[in-house]
Amino acid sequence: MKSFFLNLWEDIKNFFGHFRVYLKWLVLALLLGVVLGLVGTGFYYTLFYAGELREQHPWLIWLLPVAGLVIAALYYFFDKKPQTEENKGTNMVLAAVNGGEEIPFRMTPLIFVSSAISHVFGASVGREGAALQMGASLGSTLSRLLKFNENDHKVLIMTGMSAAFAAIFGSPLTAAVFSMEVISVGVMYYAALVPCTVSALTALYIARLLGVQYAQYHFDLVPSFGPLNAGKVMLLGILCAVLSIVICYTLIITERGMQNVFENPFIKIFVAGTVVALLTLLVGNQDYNGLGTAVILRAAAGHAVWYAFLLKLVFTAVSLAGGYRGGEIVPSLFIGATFGCFAAGFLGLPPSVGAALGMIAVFCGVTNSPIASFIMGLELFGGQGMWMFGLVVAVSYMLSGYYGLYKSQLIIYSKYRSVYVHRKAHR
Repeated sequence: MKSFFLNLWEDIKNFFGHFRVYLKWLVLALLLGVVLGLVGTGFYYTLFYAGELREQHPWLIWLLPVAGLVIAALYYFFDKKPQTEENKGTNMVLAAVNGGEEIPFRMTPLIFVSSAISHVFGASVGREGAALQMGASLGSTLSRLLKFNENDHKVLIMTGMSAAFAAIFGSPLTAAVFSMEVISVGVMYYAALVPCTVSALTALYIARLLGVQYAQYHFDLVPSFGPLNAGKVMLLGILCAVLSIVICYTLIITERGMQNVFENPFIKIFVAGTVVALLTLLVGNQDYNGLGTAVILRAAAGHAVWYAFLLKLVFTAVSLAGGYRGGEIVPSLFIGATFGCFAAGFLGLPPSVGAALGMIAVFCGVTNSPIASFIMGLELFGGQGMWMFGLVVAVSYMLSGYYGLYKSQLIIYSKYRSVYVHRKAHR
């Protein structure tokens, strides 16, 4: 009986100890959620008006090379690290989390301003990657101020990433899980579950309170579950896995090629801007510049030209390789949606369903984040397509291999056998 009460007393003490930890992360998550909700909202509106300005003045695309020189100058004077594959963009965030390194505060204003410039003048880049970098930077800064140890430092970075992603994209659960899942494939930092979820929901609340409106997606009639439809969905998953590998290969080959030919960052970004401007002239419209949200919405409604995904890949590869800022996630969604819409035609699936499945399957393939991708499908398109989301994500995850957008992403467990591999993603 004595041992029973001793154990009970220990359990009570442990509970209150755990509760103190919970309160600590709750307060910090709310703080980061509010701050990044405000920052994310500002970033959202900045890019929104940047896109509108470019639409009203299409001639701005011809100033893209000059805008590139401004971006190169900003990083040359304010970011003393040489821009390599390892310490560039979101890849630097993953490297910092895996290595326990700090992310400087200057990264927040740098990526904010450089992304805005990139969008005003028509570089083909995203915004969620930039949001992840801002969130990670502010989380790391707070960690330094509080003198946290390495483990808590990682959690605060992920907490900031979740908040910023949610404020920009409007999918809080996707944001929370993605920030934990993308760091190391096969192992998630579950200690970050409460702070990531709370910060994401808080940031979303702040953004909505300030009037941010997110894209609304709608399905056609969802195919019923059965062997034939399941086979079609699996085939689309296979095609999206191959496309994911092609995307990763294209980005890295373009990046390394431009780096080898143009070692000077000013010349490199000027040439890239010139190429994108000329490509825009050849295409005859600006569908492939900036975010391309309108094209994604059209694809989700079942309308996309068959070559849209190829053009977006080329525009994005040149823009990112040249040094324009913003990120790779929205371009990946664009490529997935337009490809899925096109592929649905010969697979016998409704085009809007194909676009939805293509979006989440390609996102999964290039980020190696199956759980976040599945949740994204639910948050963007609703639960009526749940069986398709689960199936297409599973196939794309397995068959996309060890490729990914981020070279610093760690693959902890094999995708094919229950074995420990601990290797970096191909990039």
